[in-house]
Amino acid sequence: MSSSNSAKTAAQSIDRKEAIKRIDNFIAEHDDWRGETMAQIRKIIHEVAPEVVEDWKYMGSPFWSHEGILGHGNIFKAKVKLTLHHGAHLPDPKRLFNASLGAKQSRAVDIFEGDEIDVIALKTLLREAMHYNSTHSVAMSKGSRDV
Repeated sequence: MSSSNSAKTAAQSIDRKEAIKRIDNFIAEHDDWRGETMAQIRKIIHEVAPEVVEDWKYMGSPFWSHEGILGHGNIFKAKVKLTLHHGAHLPDPKRLFNASLGAKQSRAVDIFEGDEIDVIALKTLLREAMHYNSTHSVAMSKGSRDV
């Protein structure tokens, strides 16, 4: 490995560590059902894709990539949102998507206080998203090229 590649890899490791730290802090800052829900979503993503790349983008949102962007999460006052970037192209037989249904590219799952996440359906959607990324030419997120 050349010295420039070593420096690039070291910088990416720092970026990844920083992203993980920011996501950890983001979840901790929301010490109610919303933080718990985001932590559960993150855990499910890691169960489906242990090699997922975590990133922190666009004014403070956790992003997850696997051969391209899978999706991102947001916490709002009354809901937690998981947006899958190619959701409009994914089968959703359990009708988990309940937001951004008119979008041409993405679809989202809004989770409100008291809602239970359908873990099996979410894992299925995430696997479909990974399959979509692996079979289509999708925009790569920073760092996902290295996985």
